[in-house]
Amino acid sequence: MTAEMTPTLDDLCDDVLARAGTLRRYVIGIAGPPGAGKSTLAEAFGARLVERGEAAVVLPMDGFHMDNAVLEAKGRLARKGAPDTFDLRAFIDMLKAVREGKEEVLSPVFDRSRELAIASARVIPVEARIIIVEGNYLLLQEGRWKELRAFFDFAILLSPPFEELERRLYDRWHFYGLTGEALDVKMNGNDLPNVRLVLSQSAGADVILPDWTA
Repeated sequence: MTAEMTPTLDDLCDDVLARAGTLRRYVIGIAGPPGAGKSTLAEAFGARLVERGEAAVVLPMDGFHMDNAVLEAKGRLARKGAPDTFDLRAFIDMLKAVREGKEEVLSPVFDRSRELAIASARVIPVEARIIIVEGNYLLLQEGRWKELRAFFDFAILLSPPFEELERRLYDRWHFYGLTGEALDVKMNGNDLPNVRLVLSQSAGADVILPDWTA
């Protein structure tokens, strides 16, 4: 049953380990809008599970961004980060392989400073028991995105207030050097519409966290 709550990291670990039992592979999905803290939570979650003796690996969805050249050819570069700017088919294929756990899986990783994905940059070894997948649209109820929920044994939705997400995203793009009109276009033409989409069209979480900043 979905519930809004603010558990500690150890609470989440206790819950997941109890649910995972003796399963050979257990897959967690962490969804949420841009700026919600998905990457921070996923990395902290994975590190804490490793501290507790589990073989845990984080798998970010961002590595499946289409390349800028492809997006430019499609006329979608300005909307990079929207659902249709990801290689969803490849991501689904990756999740199938991860779910099966029969062989080592190599995943692409997104380099935000260069705005490109690096192929085969992260290893998901066969012996990894807990896989933490994080991304904006893991629980999106649209098109083929609806297929993703079936890959996760446990799903978390991060859902901070819209105003807080807006503040964090402005800070993020200031950090990367965007100002003035370019910043306004990035925020109001892309990021904030994506935030609204995730907040309004995500469903199927086992746990909803109103925020995560730890």
